[in-house]
Amino acid sequence: MRAIFNRGKPPPCPSPFNLAAYVLAAGQATPDKIALSVLSLSGARRWSFASLTRAVQGTATGLGQSGARPGDRILMRLGNTAEFPITYLAALAADLIPVPTSALLTAPEIARIAAEITPALIVADEGLSLPNPVPAPVILAADLAAMHDLPPTDFAMGDPERPGYIIYTSGTAGTPRAVTHAHRAIWARRLMWDGWYGLTDADRLLHAGAFNWTYTLGTGLLDPWTRGATALIPGPGITPAHLPLLLKRHDASLFAAAPGVYRQLLRHPIPDLPKLRHGLSAGEKLPAVTRRNWQGQTGTPVHEAYGMSECSTFVSGSPANPAPEATLGHPQTGRKVAVMGPEGPVAFGEPGTLAVSTGDPGLMLGYWNSTRGAPKRPGGDWFGTGDTVSMAEDGAITYLGRGDDMMNAGGVRVSPIEVESVLNAHPEIHECAAIELRLKADTSVIAAYYVAEHELDPAGLDHFAATLLARYKCPRIYTRIEALPKNPNGKIQRRVLRETQEAAHGQT
Repeated sequence: MRAIFNRGKPPPCPSPFNLAAYVLAAGQATPDKIALSVLSLSGARRWSFASLTRAVQGTATGLGQSGARPGDRILMRLGNTAEFPITYLAALAADLIPVPTSALLTAPEIARIAAEITPALIVADEGLSLPNPVPAPVILAADLAAMHDLPPTDFAMGDPERPGYIIYTSGTAGTPRAVTHAHRAIWARRLMWDGWYGLTDADRLLHAGAFNWTYTLGTGLLDPWTRGATALIPGPGITPAHLPLLLKRHDASLFAAAPGVYRQLLRHPIPDLPKLRHGLSAGEKLPAVTRRNWQGQTGTPVHEAYGMSECSTFVSGSPANPAPEATLGHPQTGRKVAVMGPEGPVAFGEPGTLAVSTGDPGLMLGYWNSTRGAPKRPGGDWFGTGDTVSMAEDGAITYLGRGDDMMNAGGVRVSPIEVESVLNAHPEIHECAAIELRLKADTSVIAAYYVAEHELDPAGLDHFAATLLARYKCPRIYTRIEALPKNPNGKIQRRVLRETQEAAHGQT
């Protein structure tokens, strides 16, 4: 039997449709309810659904008065303030195409993005890098705030397949790419409400990520609002050490973060959290030891999910259907996925590349290219993710790593995730990464790089690994480093680590 799992089809997206109108519709029934709290140690800046909607529609008017026309791209250079989601939804309300970007990007990186998307406007916080020369008029955050009370713009309704927004991939597999999503992408996220979150309108969801990341933007903001729930977002200056207090002080019922944030948070005392139901994790594989430590300290489970910029989240565990041990979970209801090899779908239990149906409602329109205009939806039956997995007969997905991160030990493929999961359980290791390190043109070994308070005895680490891993999977080199290379969203960049270490060994 071939590794294909079909969970049926979701209901079709309504037409005409507007992403911003859809996100804000549920809140109209409870206009005075808090939609957004941007948290600080001294309090919170709160927005009701009524004030949020008013600010979105007023800002949409302001963007139009600034010269933007339907289909224009709006380059967003904003940090973790309320202006980020307000401007994002305002652009969508007016049929503009917002392009959120990380506040950490440099001027050359932003210049490359601007050259690709040719923005009509740039919205920016003071102090964040801009292209040089600046290719479009710049609206500062203070001026955006002044637009909130302008006369409201009606939501522009239209074809749900038209371009809605552009997001950039993390670049873990190479150069970041401009992923273009249709307005209907938000409709596909309904499948996550039960398939991952267990989300209700009574929830207060605290997400620890930056607004520009699709994990934060979707899970932390848009999905709670679409459901009529409250989004809690840490403001500037909040660190993982502050999160336990904020979870308790603001009665968070759900907590979402990347695995690295969970690891950092667990280094600090966690108070009793009586309102917390469970945690949510995505962005990279959650180490088993991190999951155990979280459950031990909070008494709540963590439900993990797999997704990507091109199709968001489509495999997950959930309160109603927890993931089997050591797996990511199952394809959500309404999804169709497969595990592909060179000749097509592989057998159940065999490793291959995870692929999602090109008919998935959450799949991107394509990669933006300013010389070709709006992209077309990927062709064929399957869209490959580039990640190596295996699938059980019940559809449970086991993550093995990025295709280009997989290691070779004597001709046998080894997942870095498997090695890292073992070493992360070592009591003195904070986090680690495993790579295949090329020492000579014809010689490579598995090497582990770890973060710890001090250098650890390699023989002791080897013995620790050998008790849980087959000998061929055990690293041959153990090296302590100050920090693992990560992208702005906290994902470990194994390719960067590999290139850096091979250059240090003279193998460039």
